[in-house]
Amino acid sequence: MLPRTLAALLPPLLAAALAGCTTLPPPAGPVTVGIAAFNDFHGNLEAPRMAVPIGDGHGGQASVPAGGAAWLAGTVAAVRGRYPNHLTLSAGDLIGASPLASALFLDEPTIGVMNRIGLDFNAVGNHEFDAGVAELRRKQVGGCRAYTEKQPCRLERFRGARFGFLAANTALAGDGRALFSGTALRSFGKGAGRVKIGLIGMTLRGTGALVRADVSRAVRFADEAETANALVNRLKAQGADAVVVLVHEGGRSAGADPNGCDGLSGDIRPILERLDPRVDLVISGHTHRAYVCDPIPGDPARRFLLTSAGVAGTYVTDIALEIDPRGHRVVARRAHNVVVQSEPFGAVPASEAAPLAVPDAAIAAYVARYAAEARVLGGRIAGWLDAPLAKSAGLDGGPLGNLIADAQLAATAGAGAQIACTNPFGIRRGITPGADHGVTYGELYLAQPFNSDLVTMTLTGAELLEALEQQVDEGTPRQLLACSAGFSQTIDTARPSGQRVVTASLAGQPIDPAARYRVTVNSFLAGGGDSFTVFTRGRERTVGVTDLAALQAWLAWRDPPRAASGEVRVTDLAAQR
Repeated sequence: MLPRTLAALLPPLLAAALAGCTTLPPPAGPVTVGIAAFNDFHGNLEAPRMAVPIGDGHGGQASVPAGGAAWLAGTVAAVRGRYPNHLTLSAGDLIGASPLASALFLDEPTIGVMNRIGLDFNAVGNHEFDAGVAELRRKQVGGCRAYTEKQPCRLERFRGARFGFLAANTALAGDGRALFSGTALRSFGKGAGRVKIGLIGMTLRGTGALVRADVSRAVRFADEAETANALVNRLKAQGADAVVVLVHEGGRSAGADPNGCDGLSGDIRPILERLDPRVDLVISGHTHRAYVCDPIPGDPARRFLLTSAGVAGTYVTDIALEIDPRGHRVVARRAHNVVVQSEPFGAVPASEAAPLAVPDAAIAAYVARYAAEARVLGGRIAGWLDAPLAKSAGLDGGPLGNLIADAQLAATAGAGAQIACTNPFGIRRGITPGADHGVTYGELYLAQPFNSDLVTMTLTGAELLEALEQQVDEGTPRQLLACSAGFSQTIDTARPSGQRVVTASLAGQPIDPAARYRVTVNSFLAGGGDSFTVFTRGRERTVGVTDLAALQAWLAWRDPPRAASGEVRVTDLAAQR
């Protein structure tokens, strides 16, 4: 029997114990992680003078000036400011095919800007390889060793990216080792409220057809869906509560709404159809389109969110993932493309339909330093042209393509060239001379920014005709080669694949399948770029000057300034019907 005093104490002690149980912390609720995402920045440090669509708030649309590193930084900061837990991610082509302020300095200032913005990871895209594998590695680790003809560290010592490059489907051809890490894990929160996000980053499988021959020999690019699916289990085993795929491949939405997803098409679709459904978010790129898809149209079984933020830093995708730390899964997600409204230009004013981004003053000053030096380097007169030439909006190169092809034929005549052809995809923009017909080096560089060597090779007529068929093959990027004066072709894209070249002639004579021809193309095409694999068979190769040097030489005459030929050198019969 208990003593009376102890018995009297038991009820209050028990009550206290029970009361103590009620002070245990409640179960952890969902943890929100915000993501500021963009893609295809392409070194657009200065405002690119681009107008992009947004909703006007009244059921219609407005166009606003957008882009520029300082405004991008301000928009990213605003998006991140909404979330205590956040990531900043890029889906490739951060560098490459860049304007002069970045390109003349090997894109070092773009890496510098992204360091300052606080980018966490960038999935490599095809343009990351423009300057070669060794130079891409330098972008990550820093240093001033020269791997190209350009001088590194021109304005400051380059210390490399403080963010990680991800390249899950890229391996060295020799021993299969990874070029960069393919995955990453980031944790947010503490204790029972801690969550982990697993990241997979990769380029498009077709990158090998879009890069220089030395790059395609050095690295191999694997299937995107197979690569990602093989890594999901690993990330889940490492505790990932959410899986995010950054892939430099994309699609196209039928509408102009940057937050719409009507009729999604493009090469991203077959990837999504095979992707592990445990993926929660796919951040895409490459097609320069802006869209938000949730769910994927026509495929409700695929519950992941798909986004893309256009091009040149004109949008930032504001993404929120709500993650249940107990169930280890995403319970809600949302995304919205935020326009990076920057300074007005020309006839494009600022719009009240979207907030004006607050530019980052420090980044603006950093960019201004490089832009000023680029104006000095790029402002010298490099040639003379009688009238402006726009980049063709069609599949062929138009008069500008004619001019470039004629320049390349003239530059390689000493190697016996009879025909010179260039790829319209490699003509990045038009050329605008000044009032005195002078054309600056900067204008020429922006039109031909890759500095590809010209390669003159011997092909049989049959091989040349096969190469022409590859212009319009099924399953390959369609473009009609811009070729030099004296060469003409007629195609019919309504015919079956492999039978679409109707005629091809040189100096009025049909191409003889048994004859031998000396043909000049740039080194990208010579290595099979843009799926022109026939050019890899070329024999008796002679490497000449770069495409840019050839164009400068062609425009060197001032009196009179050079004029482009407006003749139609390639005709598509199907387009005329």
